[in-house]
Amino acid sequence: MATRERPLSPHLQVYRWQITMTMSILHRASGIVLTVGAFGLAWWLLALAAGGEAYEAAAACLASPLGKLFLFGFSLALVYHLLNGIRHLAWDAGFGFEIPEFYASGWTVAVLTVVFTLAIWFFALGAGA
Repeated sequence: MATRERPLSPHLQVYRWQITMTMSILHRASGIVLTVGAFGLAWWLLALAAGGEAYEAAAACLASPLGKLFLFGFSLALVYHLLNGIRHLAWDAGFGFEIPEFYASGWTVAVLTVVFTLAIWFFALGAGA
């Protein structure tokens, strides 16, 4: 009997890429970014508690271009994780299980993540300074 070469389980060669797959991956990735960011926040708080030179060094590090990139990524992950968590909460309440609603809520989360993150940075850097 001839054996056919085929995957043992479905994978990306079988499925078409969908927004739901992307949102799931990004939710996990944003959780990892938030974990790393929590360590950064703890480092900043310890520097604040130490006072003087330690805080100046931490503030200079966060004010650098790489520090601002880190803060932007952290805020982007925070907003995305929050909005996608609200989306999951709606699912837990029994809303949004139709295929068009999956796509609409996914795109809504993606667009609002960008809008809210840019608004936060606009008010934090632009209008507030």
